[in-house]
Amino acid sequence: MSVPAASDERGNDDLARKIAKLVEERGWNQEVFAKACRLNRHTVRQILHAGPQRRLRNATVRSCAEALGLTVNELRTLPLERLLPRMHGKPPADEEARKQLRSSATLPEFVAWLERNPDRADDFRADEITELLSMQEAGGAMERLGVEQCVENVERKRELLLQVKMIMSTEYIGLLEQVVDLVMHKINAGRQQQSPTPGRGPRVG
Repeated sequence: MSVPAASDERGNDDLARKIAKLVEERGWNQEVFAKACRLNRHTVRQILHAGPQRRLRNATVRSCAEALGLTVNELRTLPLERLLPRMHGKPPADEEARKQLRSSATLPEFVAWLERNPDRADDFRADEITELLSMQEAGGAMERLGVEQCVENVERKRELLLQVKMIMSTEYIGLLEQVVDLVMHKINAGRQQQSPTPGRGPRVG
């Protein structure tokens, strides 16, 4: 009966080491990680430095996973080398989407960009590929803004969404809501100024 307990303890230690490495990769210190996952400092210190002395509770693992932008299943089951790109917002490689990108890129400037930047192209998600391909249409964004600017906009949006996801796991979610409300107010005000006011057409007679 001692073998399962020993196996469970090893798995617990491996999970703690995995979490510690991911936190290090984020560049977080103990205090920042404690705020991000909303755990007390003693628990965080135990995970990051001493290793767990007892089995990590499911709620603890879930809090760690959410703070790192992962699912509980990913954190528990995937090896570290597969977790690192996921944590940075890069999903598993989608070969079908890559084939679509290579076969559907027709704008010469976009084709040339893909040949010069294979690593950045490999980072595109399926939805980003669809968005970029739509930009190469005649009179589209790539003609107006240039390929590099369009790609940078997509990459910035990806990073911003990842940061928002991280903030939502902290006590700063209220501040995020205030910023979003302010920006949406400005967007809606701009739309109202551009839209003609109903019932104010030119008078006849």
